[in-house]
Amino acid sequence: MPVFKLSKDIFFPPPELAREDGLLAVGGDLSPNRLLLAYQMGIFPWYSEGDPLLWWSPIPRLLLPPKEFILHKRLARQLRKESFTFSMDRAFEQVIRQCAESRLQSGEETWINEDMIEAYCLLHQHGYAHSLECWQDDTLVGGLYGLAIGAAFFGESMFAKVSNSSKASLAVLCIFLEKLKFEFIDCQMRTEHLISMGAREFNGPHFFDWLQLAILKSRPPGSWSAKVSGNTQETFSWKDLLDS
Repeated sequence: MPVFKLSKDIFFPPPELAREDGLLAVGGDLSPNRLLLAYQMGIFPWYSEGDPLLWWSPIPRLLLPPKEFILHKRLARQLRKESFTFSMDRAFEQVIRQCAESRLQSGEETWINEDMIEAYCLLHQHGYAHSLECWQDDTLVGGLYGLAIGAAFFGESMFAKVSNSSKASLAVLCIFLEKLKFEFIDCQMRTEHLISMGAREFNGPHFFDWLQLAILKSRPPGSWSAKVSGNTQETFSWKDLLDS
């Protein structure tokens, strides 16, 4: 399959035309309208610093339906002890920068460069990109971020500074999204870590059909900061989430 070259027009070729490795197109920009169109079509940007802007739509697709999240006993015990507290959309830029930094510190490359940070912070301002923060003694120790469109959440990255903080963040996100009747978290590509927590791979027709169903379910964009705690400045506990 050829790799399509994008123009200034907000347009993508059908994702079914992606190469076997998932690469679909090159070029374009990271404007909010282009990013929102991409995610609604099952496409996302992923490229290394110094490379051209690359757009991907890999199949099979790894999805995690929130109600299928597997809460392992050890993590459940830690959550019940309430050693962590959580917040939403309270420190979006901190979270995305920590996700980038944690990959670099572990010797991995990261696609989360300054252009990506700026683009997703703008989507956050528009109410589409969200963060979930994990705190310990008022210190940010873990979290994740992604996009919400309709009843689909597109997970981008997570980080952990202490043991289990990213897993705890994902557990909280799944409970929260299940309460809001979200269909799935798009985890993009297979990792055994996510498989162990309930994610499953889906073929192209199943994924694209489910994606269209999910994005057609109306969910107005906006901050999630007060949806659990009721106060944009407060954190909440695992028990608060279960009781909400």
